[in-house]
Parts: sequence; structure tokens; C-alpha cells
Amino acid sequence: MRRPALVAGLRYGLEAFALGFILGMFRTMIVAPAIGVSAAVMIEFPLLLLAMAWRARAIVRQPPELSGTANLVVMGLTGSIVLMFAELLLGLALGISAQQWYKDLFHVPGIAGLAGQGPLALFPLLFGKRKPIRAG
Repeated sequence: MRRPALVAGLRYGLEAFALGFILGMFRTMIVAPAIGVSAAVMIEFPLLLLAMAWRARAIVRQPPELSGTANLVVMGLTGSIVLMFAELLLGLALGISAQQWYKDLFHVPGIAGLAGQGPLALFPLLFGKRKPIRAG
């Protein structure tokens, strides 16, 4: 069972969501009205990625059970899935339909969010201790 990797991925995804929520509120209420949505997203995006790279590095170095390529991949994918699910739930809580949430992924700032999913999923693999995956 990959329980430590799943728990770490859950933590990682929720931390990404919390940070994105805070930065998103700041972007939406303060930065975007001053410089525009696209420019505000281009400022927020690298900040969020840098912070999540730092968090991934910290998380994978804590429990020794997270070493190994498979565990790191599980953590990254779990974090990415948890983040997307949390964003969907927030949208639903704000009265946005699932269909509209999905459509919004293909417009700014949703495009930046989608672009960040790849690095977010790969950060644990980049910063963790990899071992060959064994069958079995």
C-alpha cells in the first residue's frame, strides 16, 4: 500500500489549494483591477509554482517512506488530483456549475492553472529520493 504517498499527496494538494486560494483572492481583488487579469495571472503563476516546489521539497524529505520513484509519482499525481477536485468543489460552493468550471479551465486564469498541473505533479519526483520501480 502506498498510504504515506497518498497522505503526502493529499497534504500537498490541499496546501497548493490553500496557497492558490489566498493568492487568487489577492490577484482578483487587488492586482487584476490595476493591471488586468492576464498580467495578474502571469505574476501569480510563478509565485505559486515556486512556493509549491519549496513545499514539495519539504514534504518529500520528511518521512523515509516517501523515497522511491513510485511513491513520489503517487504523491505528485494525488496532489494534482486533490487540487483540481478542491477547485471544483469551491466553484460548486460559489454557485458555478461543473460544466462552467470546466469551460473556465480553457480561459485565463484557468489555462495557467492547467499549465501548473504538470510541474505540480512532477515536483515530488524532482526533489525526492528516486529508486527504480520494481514489479510486484
